[in-house]
Amino acid sequence: MAISPNSEPGPPPEVRLRDLRANSDPVSIVARVVTAQRREVTRKSDGGRRPVLSGLLTDGTASVRFTWWDPPNEPIETGEILRAVNVQVREWQGRIEVSFNWKSRVAPAGEAELPEVPPDSMPVRPLNGLRAGDDGVRIVGRVVRVAPKTVSVGEERRLLHEGVVADASGAVAFTAWSDFGLRPGEAIDVSGGYARGFRGRPQLVLDERSTVRRVPGDGLPPSESLLTGVPRSVADIEAAGGGELLEVRGVVVGLLPPSGLVHRCPQCRRSVRQGICRVHGTVEPEPDLRARLVLDDGTGALTVNAGRLETERLWGRTLEDCLRELTATGDPSRLEEHLFTTVFGRRIVVRGRGSADDFGVTIQPESIEPATADIAARAGELRTKLQGAGR
Repeated sequence: MAISPNSEPGPPPEVRLRDLRANSDPVSIVARVVTAQRREVTRKSDGGRRPVLSGLLTDGTASVRFTWWDPPNEPIETGEILRAVNVQVREWQGRIEVSFNWKSRVAPAGEAELPEVPPDSMPVRPLNGLRAGDDGVRIVGRVVRVAPKTVSVGEERRLLHEGVVADASGAVAFTAWSDFGLRPGEAIDVSGGYARGFRGRPQLVLDERSTVRRVPGDGLPPSESLLTGVPRSVADIEAAGGGELLEVRGVVVGLLPPSGLVHRCPQCRRSVRQGICRVHGTVEPEPDLRARLVLDDGTGALTVNAGRLETERLWGRTLEDCLRELTATGDPSRLEEHLFTTVFGRRIVVRGRGSADDFGVTIQPESIEPATADIAARAGELRTKLQGAGR
């Protein structure tokens, strides 16, 4: 059929975010604003300043980053639904992004215009593939642990639930802002969650937009294997940037300050010096014990932040014992020296959560136990090496 020269082309097709392809023709999208940040960039042509709005969009099928050149002056709020026509699609650092320019038409849209996504239609993401900023994700995993926690949000106190969920690929921490009645050991199918960065690791967040269903759990690790931790070398933990449910064995080769007897702010529990907290100012400090152990397994070294209970078990001294000695001697350095001589050279097994930063990997331990060596196995390994060297 011939097209009249006076007819105008229709709007580009509407595409779900999971179906976007880089370098395609302009498309139309309907999506919800997850994050939005306004800033200015310098034009190379004349050095002038140009406003730009960037952030993250989701429609339930996927999440993509967006850039809006010369946006309106009115604020764009988180949670707002937008309909955008003539959107450009590109790929940046391996991820799809959309761009709104002078050809694009962007307007507010209603909840009814954002199609619902049946949970079963979304692909299941392995937990080790989650990245900070991912939104609208679906995972299937087993709840390893979960516990309630009350936090302050502005002037309001809110109840949330924190825990760890795992699948065959790995484990991540999660925070649930709604009470889904989660129980340790049960298998769940979660749709509509999103991932944020926390101490260098992705963390799954569930809110009122998330859907949680109980499932049989076929193909998921059993609860018993998840509770004991996953044995890892220090080199593997460093390469992964930390992890959940870690188990690492090694020798204590150092003790970092402050260790031994420390004093904490009664409000935020940060270490204080001379009665001054860097957040709350002058406070009445409370005594505590800690041990910042340097653990080496032959492939590398990491830091273990042991709290009072684990420090008392390793040291064989209680907080009350240390306070009595400090009263008698007045020298806290003697306590740290004694702690070092007690733990140095000991082989231990540490289980807990690891995070990475510019100073290396740190494990927040859930348990610290003496490492029991299998003498027969190690003797067999040595015999094999010696026989191989003699050939």
